[in-house]
Amino acid sequence: MIKENYEKIKKEVGDSAHIIAVTKYHSVEETLEAYEAGVRHFGENRVEGFIEKRKALPEDAEVHFIGTMQSRKVKDVIEDLNYLHSLERESVAKKIETAAHHIVNCFIQVNVSDESSKHGLQPNQVEDFLETLSQYKYVKVIGLMTMAPHTDDESVIEDTFKGLALLRDQVKEKYPTVTELSMGMSNDYQIALNYGATYIRVGSKIMGS
Repeated sequence: MIKENYEKIKKEVGDSAHIIAVTKYHSVEETLEAYEAGVRHFGENRVEGFIEKRKALPEDAEVHFIGTMQSRKVKDVIEDLNYLHSLERESVAKKIETAAHHIVNCFIQVNVSDESSKHGLQPNQVEDFLETLSQYKYVKVIGLMTMAPHTDDESVIEDTFKGLALLRDQVKEKYPTVTELSMGMSNDYQIALNYGATYIRVGSKIMGS
């Protein structure tokens, strides 16, 4: 089933975005099944899950940390951390800087929809944060990340993804490495693709519920 699901989404997405299979509710066996199906990008939002899946997967797989990162946990994952999708605090960047021996590709998490339940910076805080991060040599901001509200109103979802794309275009003028957009999940990745998503984080639509 995983293979069929992945093939279907791959056909839909083509070369426009990297597909991250979110494996947080799934076993190592299911994760390896996804690898066999051709998945090379995996998403985990807990440190324990990240370590477990990274250990089990072949070297050429990339495990992305997509959950909220606590600064005290950075040291536990830093050796294998190549992509962090939720950077929003300087304390985490500081920990990466002191613990890393390689560059970590980071997405700044932005709360475009301004929901109190969501993490992330306000859009108007992003440029200042980029300025702060420019002093760290192991923290490389490659893009912005957001999550759309859980709603059936597609116009609200569209506004969120459009807002992130416009913000990226704005900050890219001063920070040319900020090119990527991590947005879109199982329920809304098609909309995200319409607004230029370059990384989509798909769980149940690939892995099953």
